[in-house]
Amino acid sequence: MLEEKILASVTQNGFYKTEIDPTIDLFEAIQLLKKEKNAVILAHYYQDADIQDVADYIGDSLGLAQAAANTDADMIVFAGVHFMAETAKILNPNKKVVLPDLRAGCSLSDSCPPELFSLFKEKYPDHLVISYINCSAGIKALSDIICTSGNAVQIVDSLPQDQKIIFAPDKNLGAYINKQSGRSMLLWNGACMVHEIFSLEKIIRLKIRHPKAKFIAHPECESDLLAIADFIGSTTQLLKYTQLDSCNEFIVATETGILHQMQKACPDKIFIPAPPNNNCACNDCPHMKLNTLEKLYLSMLYEQPEIIMDEQLRLAAKRPIDKMMELSKQFGLLG
Repeated sequence: MLEEKILASVTQNGFYKTEIDPTIDLFEAIQLLKKEKNAVILAHYYQDADIQDVADYIGDSLGLAQAAANTDADMIVFAGVHFMAETAKILNPNKKVVLPDLRAGCSLSDSCPPELFSLFKEKYPDHLVISYINCSAGIKALSDIICTSGNAVQIVDSLPQDQKIIFAPDKNLGAYINKQSGRSMLLWNGACMVHEIFSLEKIIRLKIRHPKAKFIAHPECESDLLAIADFIGSTTQLLKYTQLDSCNEFIVATETGILHQMQKACPDKIFIPAPPNNNCACNDCPHMKLNTLEKLYLSMLYEQPEIIMDEQLRLAAKRPIDKMMELSKQFGLLG
């Protein structure tokens, strides 16, 4: 019966349909399509709860890159943003990679256009380029090593102290790494709109109202927030910290999607999203939230929109990712 409904939703008078039969159980239909198409769903922690619950793997940038590199699926359905799906394609040139909404971009990635960064890089020919994975394939191709928030400090620390470094595109993460490593890396002036919008004043007031709560933050946040944090870490590190720490209440300064996994892992603990400096009660990434369960279903059904990449660009972008994966294995950093 479900198979008949899915087939009916594909064509009508020979044309593709964009509407979905409202009687279809999308969770069941997606599971069926995964089996039929030998597809795997990779989802970032910042996706909606429904997408996280239907995904085969949920993780941060490092974990998702590792999962994409190791999958034996024929089709990768990437529930995240464009640069993440690009990374999956870079690592899997012979697999089909689809993104539920092709408009799901990234403010941080957009803040570092390859043509401008190339001119910037030319001014410092003796500098090695380390780029945060939250960047376009064009920036990856201009880099020597890719890093994530979970392995950035270790990667920088693995290099000689006298090695000159350009770090792109996130100035806040770069400043945090400089502080942790004692370096003076040259920083590209980019930032994530989600992590820059938190209100220090509101967070301090929240801490006063919840004196037993620990404040935990992602290193993409601004330095004044990080200065008052009880713990700073990548999305996965924040999740693990809330599971292992004895505290029962946390104020969380990163995208609100991670709270779903925190609550699932520790249902008896209290998780409070850090307030932004606007009138919204939450701090969601508008790009991440463009993906929906309905779009995920349609992308699997039609196998579109597909990520297509120039082979020369792919190979150039893969080299620094391979270096990151190699170093991550040395450090024992698993997704």
